[in-house]
Amino acid sequence: MDVAVGTPITPYCVQPSTVQLFRFSAATWNAHRVHYDAEYAASEGYPGVLVQSHLHGCILLDAVLRWAGQDAAPRRFSWQNRGIAVAWDLLTVTGAVAAIDDNGPGGTRLVTVDLTEHNQRGELCAPGRAVVELPR
Repeated sequence: MDVAVGTPITPYCVQPSTVQLFRFSAATWNAHRVHYDAEYAASEGYPGVLVQSHLHGCILLDAVLRWAGQDAAPRRFSWQNRGIAVAWDLLTVTGAVAAIDDNGPGGTRLVTVDLTEHNQRGELCAPGRAVVELPR
């Protein structure tokens, strides 16, 4: 893969359904009702069932790995949750290469990518940063 600092990643869009949110809660043992009970979420002041904080991280990491290709390997990853998202929000991840280190362990190429996830209203949901090892 030919990359340079500033190379954008392919935008990645996800629209989590209520069923996907329920399944993610089950798989991660997250029993908080704001993630699967719409009436309860409304009683807490939310416009719908909430996307789990860890699902935002999964979406960001999925975006960078889809862009990097099947031979890439994640080496470091971090993100912050800054805003809520609810079921059926259209979440779009964009990002760009922030740094390239061709002297990684064993002569590997480490690429740092800054990421952001916004909803369809343009509100920032989660920024993140990933370092992926790309084949040479």
